[in-house]
Amino acid sequence: MNIKIEWQGNMHFKTETPSGHAISLDASQEVGGENLGPRPTEVLLSAVGTCSGIDIVDILRKMRLHVESFAMEVNGERAEEHPRRFTHVHMHYRLTGDLPEDKVRRAVKLSVEKYCSVSNSLNAKVTASFEINGQRFEID
Repeated sequence: MNIKIEWQGNMHFKTETPSGHAISLDASQEVGGENLGPRPTEVLLSAVGTCSGIDIVDILRKMRLHVESFAMEVNGERAEEHPRRFTHVHMHYRLTGDLPEDKVRRAVKLSVEKYCSVSNSLNAKVTASFEINGQRFEID
């Protein structure tokens, strides 16, 4: 995979992805940016969640289950010292529909432990929990 990145001035960069999409990234104003786009770390956590979400939807579809709605929160904890990497990422999934708990648990575990290439590329502990129609479940 090859991503092209071009400096736009100050702390602003524009990326061009192999799929033809452009993303502007910038730093906060506190460190000299102009807030012209998300921070790289925000995009990284977004990518972790989206990657896992794609896995889960795909796995549940293969199980012939219909997801009515799906949302998630991704929380990342960072080290205090540089390089300030993510040390822990927790993903919480909220699904609605006629979804058996054991099937959703399996889909979440497969994504987190095996299939999500983004979360598995991090040097961080990754944990997960989920809700089905408002009922919360933890992943061991």
